[in-house]
Amino acid sequence: MQLTSTDGFVCPAYVARPEGTPRAGLVVLQEIFGINAHIRAVADGYAAQGYLVIAPATFHRVQTGVELGYTADDVATGVKLKAAVEGLPPPGVLQDVQAAVHAAAEAGPVGVVGYCWGGLLTWRAACSVSGIRAAVPYYGGGMTAPAEVARQPRCLVLAHFGDQDHAIPLEGVQAFQAAHAEVRVEIYNAQHGFNCDHRAAFDAPSAALARERTLAFFAEHLQD
Repeated sequence: MQLTSTDGFVCPAYVARPEGTPRAGLVVLQEIFGINAHIRAVADGYAAQGYLVIAPATFHRVQTGVELGYTADDVATGVKLKAAVEGLPPPGVLQDVQAAVHAAAEAGPVGVVGYCWGGLLTWRAACSVSGIRAAVPYYGGGMTAPAEVARQPRCLVLAHFGDQDHAIPLEGVQAFQAAHAEVRVEIYNAQHGFNCDHRAAFDAPSAALARERTLAFFAEHLQD
């Protein structure tokens, strides 16, 4: 699918459609590794649960066709691309997320879920993008920074974190939780990236529990 943002920019997106009539729409926001095999599998998994899923290529404004693995070199490349996107004038890629939300709305109420950098974008979207009913950031890198904590969500939020996350110290998660009593925060005995079965940090029990909670959260709140 080609999404057209409010500034006229055309952003490609991976689309996964369910069998039959969708129960609702979901926007899946990528890690720093692009719309790779893992993110496509995540999108397909939500589609199998009945959702129309749209995963915008949020690196497209700085580089096209990004699809990385999880080696040290891939991480370094992803970090550079993320920095380039973060350096764009506001609202940057949030307007591409907004376009994805509009497209997903053809299926009804819309939720957003994102991982790593996509978790941070999910938090920002929950605070500034219109048309979102529920948002689920997974270990959003940077979410616990003061500027991000200062944001106020405009929809229901369920946030997943790992207590062994080298990038998001537990103290920061606890401070975020204290500042946002309206956000449901779940903490797992796991590292950063625990949901991704392509990474050494994958933790199957934590991933399964977080998915169960995420699906229940969306099932409850993405209803007309």
